[in-house]
Amino acid sequence: MKIFLILAHPNTKSFNHAVAQTAAEQLWFNGHEIFYHDLYQESFDPVLSFEEIAKDAQLPEKIAEHCEQIARADGVIVVHPNWWGQPPAILKGWVDRVIRPGVAYEFVAGDGGEGVPKGLLRAETALVFNTSNTEKRRERTVFGDPLETIWKNCIFGLCGVNDFYRRTFATVVTSNEELRKEWLEETKRTVDSFFPPMNRAGEKKKVADTSHG
Repeated sequence: MKIFLILAHPNTKSFNHAVAQTAAEQLWFNGHEIFYHDLYQESFDPVLSFEEIAKDAQLPEKIAEHCEQIARADGVIVVHPNWWGQPPAILKGWVDRVIRPGVAYEFVAGDGGEGVPKGLLRAETALVFNTSNTEKRRERTVFGDPLETIWKNCIFGLCGVNDFYRRTFATVVTSNEELRKEWLEETKRTVDSFFPPMNRAGEKKKVADTSHG
């Protein structure tokens, strides 16, 4: 399988980087092909220009590469911190420039005026790993967990990716090394669960049923 893995955090020693690296290593161990992008390390330009908005626009080489890879991916993994209930601006800009009409979605004539797009992404599964310094219950009750809405409903759901899983590691600022190690092990298990090992033919390995001894 081809997995598009995208990371958005400026500190190369951050826990986000550790999560992304753990996910990448597990994908590699399981035999998957990885399209890996660290947006800050790539100096990704998040600004969408007017010239790029049109569906048939001539795209810069880097943007065209991202579009081609996300279109070919069988799965997507996103790793980023929760900043003010939103992804970092660089990642929002990536969405603006790469999750574009003709690549990730399209509007179909005769939809009755609802303006609901048809999802075009090939990927069946999307995983989102967030870090946060807000306790989970407070995030839900006080802020309404906006990241869940953004990724599940506003982006992946509309682009045809319906198998969605999100995990928030919190609170990072007060976590100790032992807890962070547990979180990384959980990351590994999660990736392994959604993107299990491949056989030589490039298919998911079948797990033997041992329930009957």
